[in-house]
Amino acid sequence: MLKKLNDLIEKAGLFSPKRAAVVVAEENLVIEGILKSYKNRLIIPKLIGNKNKILSLLKNIRLNGFNSKDIEIIDAENDANAAYIAVKLASEKKIDIIIKGHIHTDLLMHQLLHAENGLRTNRFVSHIFLMEIKTYKKLISITDAAININPDITQKAQILQNAIDVCIMLGIKRPKAAILSAVETVNPKIISTLDAAVISKMAERGQITGGIVDGPLAFDNVISKKAAVEKGIQSEVSGDADIIVVPNIESGNILFKDLEYLAGAKVAGVVVGLKIPVVLTSRSDNVEARLYSAAFASIVSENYSKFLEYKAGL
Repeated sequence: MLKKLNDLIEKAGLFSPKRAAVVVAEENLVIEGILKSYKNRLIIPKLIGNKNKILSLLKNIRLNGFNSKDIEIIDAENDANAAYIAVKLASEKKIDIIIKGHIHTDLLMHQLLHAENGLRTNRFVSHIFLMEIKTYKKLISITDAAININPDITQKAQILQNAIDVCIMLGIKRPKAAILSAVETVNPKIISTLDAAVISKMAERGQITGGIVDGPLAFDNVISKKAAVEKGIQSEVSGDADIIVVPNIESGNILFKDLEYLAGAKVAGVVVGLKIPVVLTSRSDNVEARLYSAAFASIVSENYSKFLEYKAGL
């Protein structure tokens, strides 16, 4: 059981460093996060962006222990061009992961999802936050709080399958997944409860595999077994969830930011479903979050070929 995000660094350290394209690298936090990830043997970076600005930033950082031959700098005309270069490297299998630097998410995702760029696969594209919360006994995943705005039942099922498969990569043999809503009973007036009930039945019938799924569950029932018992809920997932599937991007974004900024949770994140994993950090993320995300992506990358073998039946 992974209890701390530091455990990701230790686990990723068992593998060879991953070739990483950093999109728009000319920013202090980006450079610091990348160099720390390099120093921990997680990645070998290709820094894409304004070459002169990147070189200037590197000169101001102590490069003790770094091999300058490993750090390739690729000049780009602008942010869109930097994203295109990263996508081209990925399509040519010259990199293992893409890391978002100081670039708007929409601009990067436009290039990543563009059909002609050839990074789409048979798997649905979704984002997974992995969070370390002081008051919870283990790491927990929240999906999808970053890419899919208002997924339907079929898309939610694929988002869940992605999260289950990623959790298995992390060493969780049978991940427990909660389908989140405002209440724990089915209410036709609350569409997310209907979605949760259908997805739970789909898992029961083998349309979603590898995990234990329950829902609808309100957040207190997801986190606290005691709260579930007091409400008369019998669930293998309550109080022991590895995954929370949120109703939509609004609820997911609010949830993870509340946990991060009010509860002091630590966070890592990765996009799966494209030909290679993508680290989609916020431009305000600190160096620690960038390091954890690189470790997360490295672990996913190590097992990614098997992940892409999945044949969606939904």
